Amino acid sequence: MARSLVVKVTCGTDAPERCNQGFTVAATAAAPGVPVSLWLTGEAAWLAVPGRAAELDLPLATPLPDLLDTVLASGTVTVCGQCAARRSLGVDDLVPGARIAGAPVFVEEALAEGAQALVY
Repeated sequence: MARSLVVKVTCGTDAPERCNQGFTVAATAAAPGVPVSLWLTGEAAWLAVPGRAAELDLPLATPLPDLLDTVLASGTVTVCGQCAARRSLGVDDLVPGARIAGAPVFVEEALAEGAQALVY
């Protein structure tokens, strides 16, 4: 069984370096075909709204929209259900391909055989 990677990013423009690190790890794994599930929680939820990822500008880092596109191309991007609700976000407010799901789905993915979970 192939290993999978679950990355939870808990920050956004409030902590750009940590946020970009999580996206970079997810995209780096997704690019060669590792199954990746990127979870956006807290302030990171906003980054799944079209145009919002471009607001995170970090010198010498790959632009966040490029990293997000890499993950979306072969993995999954999920916004935390409670985080989305607190921000009045629905699935139609998100970039194409992103979904909204809750803690049970995160726990299932993080505890799957062969999964590695990281939190940023």
